[in-house]
Amino acid sequence: MNDPDFPRCAASAAIFRGRDVLLIQRGKGALKGYWSLPGGHIEPGEAARDAALREVREETGVEAEISTFVDLHEVILKDAAGALQAHYVIAVHAGLWRGGTPVAGDDAADARFFAPEDLADLQLTSGALRLITRARALLQLET
Repeated sequence: MNDPDFPRCAASAAIFRGRDVLLIQRGKGALKGYWSLPGGHIEPGEAARDAALREVREETGVEAEISTFVDLHEVILKDAAGALQAHYVIAVHAGLWRGGTPVAGDDAADARFFAPEDLADLQLTSGALRLITRARALLQLET
């Protein structure tokens, strides 16, 4: 596939409440059922940081504050024959919970805070654990 719509720009955020990180379970698409940082498309004219906060609100109902940029993360999905299915360039941010109880919204099937020791038992999207670890270090949070 040579889709002119790819790559697409997206933003996400690792939001922490104490030691715990906010994750959503994908409700649709190729990664349905996987746990990941809340995030999604950046709208035209929207700053990546603002998109990350909007996506956190839309997917979880949680209010947060972005503190820092973590990394750029690429997701490239191909089918069994090697044809491109999707290509996203994601601006990953980190921040702190400011209010609200997670409730799955938008395209999320579930939304919860997870303790660091529970992450190994989850089916996480590729790179999520590395990004969470880096975000925790940048925010100087305890594990």
